[in-house]
Order: sequence, then structure tokens, then C-alpha cells
Amino acid sequence: QVQFVESGGGLVQPGGSLRLSCSASLSTFTISAMAWYRQAPGKQRELVARITGGYSTIYADSVKARFTISRDNAKNTVYLQMNSLKPEDTAVYYCNGDQYRNLPWGPGTRVTVSS
Repeated sequence: QVQFVESGGGLVQPGGSLRLSCSASLSTFTISAMAWYRQAPGKQRELVARITGGYSTIYADSVKARFTISRDNAKNTVYLQMNSLKPEDTAVYYCNGDQYRNLPWGPGTRVTVSS
């Protein structure tokens, strides 16, 4: 059964950092592209960062140079290091595969950036 469990969110001041983790129960994890998405209040879910099985990465323009996606195939885990956080980064963050795969969504982890 495919399952994603996100953790590491919380309340942080502007300019602060957080590291999100996502544990994936996915038999094809090592060859699967994985991504972090986020959904802010009143907005649609959006792609934040993506990493392929070959470790190629892409980022949304709004997070480039601030966020870093990585993966540990031995642990079936994806990470998102978030630095220089801004209030506009406030959202619930989810990890998943590419959306065309229609994999189930996890509960997400809430990130609040506020002073």
C-alpha cells in the first residue's frame, strides 16, 4: 500500500529554517521521481521541488536558492531543507510522486512563518 508521511513542520520566524522529511512506502521509490508540494490557505496545491531517481532537481521560481530537495534511497525518505523562510511560504507541505500517477496524499505537515 502506497503511503507518504510528512514531518518536520512548525512555527518559524521569517528568515528561519526548517527541514521537512517524508517517509515513503513505495516499492518503486528508488527509481521514482519524488516531489514536495504545498497548499496555502485559499490557494491551489503547487509544486515546490522535484527530484528524479537520478537526483536531477527542479524548483519553483519562488523557492530557488532557498530550498533544497534531497533523497535517501536507503531510507525511502525525501527531504526539503528550507532556508530564509518568508511569510508567503506558510502552507501545508506534502510529498508525493508525479501527479499523473495519482498516488494517495499523506496528511502533510504545516509550516507557519510568522513573527
